[in-house]
Amino acid sequence: MKLFKKTLLAAALSTAAAGAFAMTPMQDENLAQVSGQDGVSIGANLNVNIGEFKYTDTDAAGGSISFYNIKTTGLIAATLDVINSTTYNAILAGVGVNLGAMYNGVSDVVQIAIPADITVADKRVLLSQSIAAVKMGGNYSTAAGADLVQAANNLNPSFGSFAMNQIDLRGTTAWIWAH
Repeated sequence: MKLFKKTLLAAALSTAAAGAFAMTPMQDENLAQVSGQDGVSIGANLNVNIGEFKYTDTDAAGGSISFYNIKTTGLIAATLDVINSTTYNAILAGVGVNLGAMYNGVSDVVQIAIPADITVADKRVLLSQSIAAVKMGGNYSTAAGADLVQAANNLNPSFGSFAMNQIDLRGTTAWIWAH
C-alpha cells in the first residue's frame, strides 16, 4: 500500500510538472506583439581541397578535361534572415529590379548577406581559389599512391593553372524564396 501511494504521488507530480512546460497556441494578434532576436550569423575560415574535378563528354566523339588540386581558402562571414514581402519588394524597387513571374510578390524571402562593414587588415585572408593543373583526357584519380598533378604532368599536356586571389565578397546579398 505504501508503494502504491508513493507511485501515485510521483505520477501526480510528473503530470503537474509536464503541464507547466506545455506549449500553448497564440493568436496572430498576440504573436505580433512578440519581439526577439532573429537571423543567424555564420563565420568560416575555409580550407577546402579537391583532388580532381573531371568533366566527361559522353557523346560518340567523347573526351574529358580534368582540374587538379582545387583549393579554396580564406575567411567568409554571412548573415541569414527571413524578411517579409514588403521589405523585399522595397529592396527590389530601390534597385529597379522587376523579377516578373519568378517572384510572386507576397512570400517571405530568405536573405543571405555578406556584411560590407567587415574590416580586413590583411587582404591575404580574403577568399582565394586556385587550380594547380588543367589537363585533357585521362583518369588520374586512380593513380595508386601518386600525386594527381604529377601523374597528369607525365601523361598529357597542360592548359596551365588558374588562380583567383583576394576575392572580396563584402556587400554581396542573395535571396531565396519558394515558388
